[in-house]
Formats: sequence, C-alpha cells, structure tokens
Amino acid sequence: MLRINELRLPLDHPEGALRDAIVARLGIKPAELGEFTVFKRSYDARKATAITLIYTIDMTVANEAALLAQFAGDRNVTKTPDTNYRFVGKAQEGLAHRPVVVGFGPCGIFAALILAQMGFRPIVLERGKAVRERTKDTWGLWRKSVLNPESNVQFGEGGAGTFSDGKLYSQIKDPKHYGRKVLTEFVKAGAPEEILYVSKPHIGTFRLVGMVETMRAEIIALGGEIRFQQRVADVLIEDGQLRGVVLANGEEIRSDHVVLALGHSARDTFEMLHERGVYMEAKPFSVGFRVEHPQSLIDKARFGPNAGHPLLGAADYKLVHHAKNGRSVYSFCMCPGGTVVAATSEPNRVVTNGMSQYSRNERNANAGIVVGITPDDYPGGPLAGIAFQRQWESRAYELGGGDYIAPGQLVGDFIRNQPSSVLGSVEPSYKPGVKLGDLSTSLPDYAIEAVREALPAFERQIKGFSMRDAVLTGVETRTSSPLRMTRGADCQSLNVKGLYPAGEGAGYAGGILSAGVDGIRVAEAVAKSILGDVTVVAEEA
Repeated sequence: MLRINELRLPLDHPEGALRDAIVARLGIKPAELGEFTVFKRSYDARKATAITLIYTIDMTVANEAALLAQFAGDRNVTKTPDTNYRFVGKAQEGLAHRPVVVGFGPCGIFAALILAQMGFRPIVLERGKAVRERTKDTWGLWRKSVLNPESNVQFGEGGAGTFSDGKLYSQIKDPKHYGRKVLTEFVKAGAPEEILYVSKPHIGTFRLVGMVETMRAEIIALGGEIRFQQRVADVLIEDGQLRGVVLANGEEIRSDHVVLALGHSARDTFEMLHERGVYMEAKPFSVGFRVEHPQSLIDKARFGPNAGHPLLGAADYKLVHHAKNGRSVYSFCMCPGGTVVAATSEPNRVVTNGMSQYSRNERNANAGIVVGITPDDYPGGPLAGIAFQRQWESRAYELGGGDYIAPGQLVGDFIRNQPSSVLGSVEPSYKPGVKLGDLSTSLPDYAIEAVREALPAFERQIKGFSMRDAVLTGVETRTSSPLRMTRGADCQSLNVKGLYPAGEGAGYAGGILSAGVDGIRVAEAVAKSILGDVTVVAEEA
C-alpha cells in the first residue's frame, strides 16, 4: 500500500473532496485509485478563521511501484509501513513458575495481556479492587469525604488512568508501533474506532471501565489469573536473583520473573523495595495547581468562529512559560469539558487531578499548571521526593480545613497576591468542595512566584486565561513518579535479576498510551528471558 502524509483540506470539505485530493496529489487517473483509509486526521488551528484538516491516507493504487519511484525522496509519499504486531515467542509447556505482574493499571494490563496472548498464563496481583467496586469507593471520597487508602483514584483495576481524560496519545518514540497494538486492543475491548486515526484520541472514564473489564476477561480466558486486594509486602531475593513475592497476608508466590507496574503512588511499596536494596534514584517531577475556565472561553480562543464544530470538539491547549527565576511552568494533563477530582491515596492529604468523560461536555475546562522541580529541590536520596509530595499534600489538607476539601483562589486574586473570599462566574468542580483563601503558602515560594508570573503570560496565547474569576485549586503533586527504578537494556533492575520495573511508577512512562507501550516492551523482555535461546516465533497478533 501507499501512504500520503500532510494532505490538507478545509474543515468543511465535501465528502468526495478527499478522494479528489488524493488523485490530484499523486497525479493519477481516478480509476487508478483503489480503496483508501484514513490512518490519521489532525487539524491546524493556528488561523482560527481558516482551520484546515490534515490527513495521513493509506491506499491501494494500480501502479504502486512506478509511483514510489516517481516520488522517491518525497517523505510525504511513501510505502505504508507494516504496523502489525508480532509476538516474540510462545510459551513452552511445563514452566516451573509463572510470571507475576504487580499492578493492574495500563502498564500491568498490557504486560499481562501480551504474556497471556503468548501463553505464559501470568498471575496479576492488584492491591486495589475490581474497577466497579473501586469506582464506588472513589465516589465515596468525592461525595462523602470517606477515603479508602487501598481503593481510590490511584489504586485499583485500571490504575490512575481510569479516572482521567483517557488520553491516548504520547510523544514517545515508537519505532516498533507498539502504540498501534495498544489502540487496536482498546478498540477490540470496546473503544470507538476513531481512536485509531484522530490525532488526539481519548476515551473518558465511563468507557474505560467497561474496556478494562473486557481486557481482564481475555487475560483470564487465556489462562491468566487476576487477584484483587492482594498487596505485595515483600520481595524474595537470593544472591541478586528475584525468587518471588510475599503478600500482606503472608502468602509467598514463587517466580523468577516479576513485572513491577506499581503506578506513581505506591509509596509504601517503593519504601519496601528501597529497604531490600533494589536500585532506584530520585528523578524530576512537577508540582502546581489545577486551573478552571469556562470551556466556551477556551473554544472561542482556539477555534474562533469554528467553536463547537463537531470535528473539532472541545478545545484543548498546551502552554509553556520560562519564568525569570529559572523555573519552567507548563500546562499538564489538560481536560477539556471535564472536572477536577480528589486524587489522594493517603489519609489527611489533598491531591488534585483532572478527569473528562468521552463527551467532554462539562461546563469547565481544567488543566494542571505545574512547575518543574528536580532532586536538587528535595535532597536526601531516592525517597526524598515522596516526603516532598507529602509535605505539600498535608499543607493543602490543612488549608482546606479538613474532610478532603481543597484550598482554592481566584486567578485574579492569586496574581495580585490577595486572598479570595467569594466565587465569581466560574464554579469549581472539585468534590468534596473548595475553600477559598490564599494559596501563597501551599507550595514552595519559587513555585508560587513562577506560576504568578506565568498566568498573565499565558493570556497572550489564550485570551481570557488570566481572567479574574478563573479558579486555582491545590495541589497537584502526582504529575509523575518522584523516583526511577533504573533498569538495563533487558528491562531488568540494575541489581536484581528477574525484577522488571515498568510504567509510570518506575519512571518509564507518563500516561495511558506510553504506559501500555512500556507494558508490551517489558512483557517481551520477560518472554525472551524465559524462552532463552528458543527460536523466535513471528506471528501476527
């Protein structure tokens, strides 16, 4: 097949215009064009009054070889790459120990799924509950201020990504097209097919719940085992080789291959692994607030007269500002038409995050406005970042007055460094609730200074961004893992053979798609290790 990149058409082009544009671009007769499919569709909204759609098209043509020769050197007309996924091997009968996957978020799901599809019958250990029970517990925090430390936004089937915007795009390098495998499996599990071709695919929480259950069922049908409410309390290490794990109930599970897909908030497990000598190091992350604006304001600023167009949906944004004090401030996990949610996993601490449903039709837009920090800001070893996070999460709980109410401030008042007492036109969406006041002591001084400078700067890119009535809600601290469990080229821990740190918690992913991709990568590494020198089998998924 042949691929055309960067094929541009007006936003409201007629139905047949795409075929005509392909024919014109290739300089062929209409009859020479066979079937074609849209591999990707994005848009260019830099000029809001003339938004264009940008297509990547795969097609069959009558004279492919001649056309490839004609367009040699043109990177926008190429042979369609092979994106089919191929397993690295198949499990043999009678394995001494089954591989274990700890954690059942996006990384753990895909590690377990790939291992199951290769016949390795993995055992999955998830400290939280199945997704529907977990959803009830999460709503318990949002509606009744009751936190279950083992079943919440961070812990449980589906991981933290279940209660998010369900974004399925990433900037990672993906030469083996693992991302395509992730999207294909999601569609098979019930996601809309459009995620295969839109430039910024998303699913939303409600759809993710059903998809996660479907993927769980496939893993079980292939011989895998999923065990909920099973927290790993210890690891068994003999002479630098992992031999298994110990559960909180005292049960030992023997295995020489354990995938650690813990997520970025498994702080007690990080502490245990550090005590056992597993190599880890502090890494940069970011802290800040959630900001809420009317979604209509963002739509108008980004799309102008095209705001509300069905192909565009609710507008998003991506902003960066380099502050005078040397800090970078940027928008993080922007959720169009969504809500700000309580995301703590520990008692008496407040953490915020953003979430959207597939429809993205809530009144407000929200995003993290966060400041980059490094281990120099929290010296003290690999676990120092956790202590830093806890300090500011506890401070947010104190400023909110308890019951997991979050501290908030109007953007206009924050910029002028004066407390807020009355809401304006923007009603904050965070539940259990927001207590207005002064956020100037909710984060380190350098972070407050940088955000205070960045908000008016963002106004120059999105008109209305620094509007007085927009609301800041604190604090956002779980942007990524504060540590990295460093691994080698074989995806194993640097000093514990058979231990495979993976995904966000290990510092190797940042979102649903990249976590899924890393789960595939680590599953393949486990399979290769188990199979040893067995001939690689090439079989399409």
